Amino acid sequence: MTEETPGFEEKPDVPSGATSDDAEPKAAPEEGAAPAGDGHAENAGLVAQLDQVRTALNERTADLQRLQAEYQNYRRRVERDRIAVKEIAIANLLTELLPVLDDIGRAREHGELVGGFKSVAESLETVAAKMGLQQFGKEGEPFDPTIHEALMHSYAPDVTETTCVAILQPGYRIGERTIRPARVAVAEPQPGAQAVKAEGAEETPAADDKENGGPDEG
Repeated sequence: MTEETPGFEEKPDVPSGATSDDAEPKAAPEEGAAPAGDGHAENAGLVAQLDQVRTALNERTADLQRLQAEYQNYRRRVERDRIAVKEIAIANLLTELLPVLDDIGRAREHGELVGGFKSVAESLETVAAKMGLQQFGKEGEPFDPTIHEALMHSYAPDVTETTCVAILQPGYRIGERTIRPARVAVAEPQPGAQAVKAEGAEETPAADDKENGGPDEG
């Protein structure tokens, strides 16, 4: 049985050439610890990057809004052009049909619009009306050079202005667009009618003065 020597404690074996200080573990440095100055610099860098991102986002948003506005303008132009082309095509077609409509009108005036011809003529007029064709021109309306074409001219005592007294060919329009003016005969007031009326109006007060006992010439 081995006896232990009093006064001696067992110590861990230390490698040769190493000191006792090396045997004690050292405290590891705390992770994430950084100098205070580096934190401020990092925050400033993030703020600068955020400002750059915001600026780029605003630029892209402005570009998108500009492209959207251009696209809307393009769509409106295309729709306007499409409507204009459609109206021109319809106007050209109906213009070619006007002589046929004139023949139908003359046949109706002479009582020749009967039988199957009447049905076909009325169907054609209905289709033309659905496509927007409107007839205009009536006797007795004032002459308007923008929608009337005067083919005959005369004087009449019973008119006070240039008046359409006969419709030789009706006019046609599509919406506000005139595709053929109404061809009319017009009548103007008699050349001396206005002067006679003016003289009569001047003489009337003098006659009234004599009837009312006005001063006589001495």
